Amino acid sequence: MLRKEHGGQENKDASDEILYKIDIPANRYDMLCLEGIARALNIFNRTIEVPQYKVANMTGKQPLQLTIKPETALVRPFAVAAVLRGINFDRARYSSFIDLQDKLHANLCRQRSLVAIGTHDLATLKAPFMYEALPPEKINFVPLKQTKSFNAKELMQYYLDNDPKLKKFVPIIHDSVVYPVILDANRTVCSMPPIINGAHSAINLNTKDVFIEITATDLTKAQIVLNTVCTMFCEYCSTPFEVEPVEVIDSFGHRKLYPDLSSREMVVPEDLINKGIGVQLETAHMADLLSRMQLQAEAVPGSQVRVLVPPTRSDVLHACDVMEDVAIAYGYNNVGLSVPATVTVGKELPLNQLVELLRVECAMCGFTEILTWALCSRSENFEYLRRQDDGNTAVSIGNPATAEFEVCRTSLLQGALKTLGANKDLALPIKLFELSDVVLLAPDKEVGSKNQRQLVAVHCSKDSGFEVIHGLLNRVMEILGIPLRQGNVGQEDPNNRKLAKLYPDGGYCWRSSDETHDAYFSGRQADIYLQASSSSSSSRQGEVRIGKFGVIHPGVLSKFDIPFPVSAIELNIEPFCYDQFYQAFPTHLAMTDDMDMQTPQ
Repeated sequence: MLRKEHGGQENKDASDEILYKIDIPANRYDMLCLEGIARALNIFNRTIEVPQYKVANMTGKQPLQLTIKPETALVRPFAVAAVLRGINFDRARYSSFIDLQDKLHANLCRQRSLVAIGTHDLATLKAPFMYEALPPEKINFVPLKQTKSFNAKELMQYYLDNDPKLKKFVPIIHDSVVYPVILDANRTVCSMPPIINGAHSAINLNTKDVFIEITATDLTKAQIVLNTVCTMFCEYCSTPFEVEPVEVIDSFGHRKLYPDLSSREMVVPEDLINKGIGVQLETAHMADLLSRMQLQAEAVPGSQVRVLVPPTRSDVLHACDVMEDVAIAYGYNNVGLSVPATVTVGKELPLNQLVELLRVECAMCGFTEILTWALCSRSENFEYLRRQDDGNTAVSIGNPATAEFEVCRTSLLQGALKTLGANKDLALPIKLFELSDVVLLAPDKEVGSKNQRQLVAVHCSKDSGFEVIHGLLNRVMEILGIPLRQGNVGQEDPNNRKLAKLYPDGGYCWRSSDETHDAYFSGRQADIYLQASSSSSSSRQGEVRIGKFGVIHPGVLSKFDIPFPVSAIELNIEPFCYDQFYQAFPTHLAMTDDMDMQTPQ
């Protein structure tokens, strides 16, 4: 390592100790400390058995209590806790204990924004404990590594000015009206998560009982962090691999003991594992391999493997995770090489190929391509476009980060208008287009929604420019080989008659619309319809509405802060995905039951 850092020069004073660099997968939180790595290697090499983690039997005893006050919901609503009794620290174990907390904070805890860990010398505190949220002026304590008392507001400013390590955590709660705080029965401040612990309860090499408190905005991650810290260091307790529970009383008065060290049961088919890896293993052999990966397993009738997932393996969520562990224990280098049973040649999806050609044509018509966000606010998607939100159209984001990303867009129009509003100072006319996906609710689909490829184009000038948008529609249909149907009398030409012979009984037409609750001006809008050809294999029978064009309503323009008239067209492109004989191509990859991708031929 020194040779690499110093360009081949050796340092005579350097240590001869061999250092090993071990790459740990990001989801293996149990291997973020020396204890976890050593335990995993010893179990893999069958030097030791898989430990049986257990919660201490509290029959006839009153467990420690941690009560969560309702006001904590304003800042960090969840808390869990546990106790490591009779722990035996030495300098190496103590350093590893602190190092594990730092690594968890940087990894799973997302720099303490999701979860914060506090560890305390229980001998210096008095139960029961309270988790409260107080105004910063009312929180006074001596923080870790300090000798004088601060109130929370002063402490925050001190860290911003003087501590480069802790200042990055200050913004997490800095602007909150209340700060979270853990207090003991004497109102002694144990910690002010997620910033700092109190000096009063700091642990050291002589600490025998460690009180662990975890505060979080995500209860599941809080439990994973608590289980990880407890299981990694409970082997040093007076009763190895035993953790004393703490009773947590939440803000609703519900009581629960933490940690939960029970194992989760999974049953995985033998075929799924063998097919995924490319081997032929018996269930008994699989169970033996899984035992080397800290998973207790046994073969069960029906060619299946029953697996017990310990609390240390929070990364095992699905049958594919079990399959991966079998592959690791078996050895990737031991998996034989074979020629794939199916030989295919990759090619561009027909819909994408069509879109690329349309992009070129729209650009040659003088339009500039834009690319907008697939997420937008609910008001932009409905209210701004004068459309009703019936609750059955847009896919909603469960926990949006900002008000601008609340739903998946169901139209490309609001993105184009928003771009116009942000660039209204450019020279007129402004002609923009976009070819992208919208997302629509589809109860018949496995995921409950579907993507649909659409084209939007807008023209902004001192006049509406309706004829420009109408001309773009005619040009797009011409290059797609779709004739204008007889319904629009007086608009046929020789080229259109030629297309009509190739596309008999089919074509497109447009009809004036007087819809009042839409983005377009009433009386200055038209719906676009497509009639599939009798020679086409398309499943779309009869006349189908595929788009709309017209002059944008002034009320919509004012919402997007556009001072000039705008005309627009929005068109569904997917019905036009066909070959030269008008035989429809699939627009998306199909997935079979065995999850093999089928590409269109």
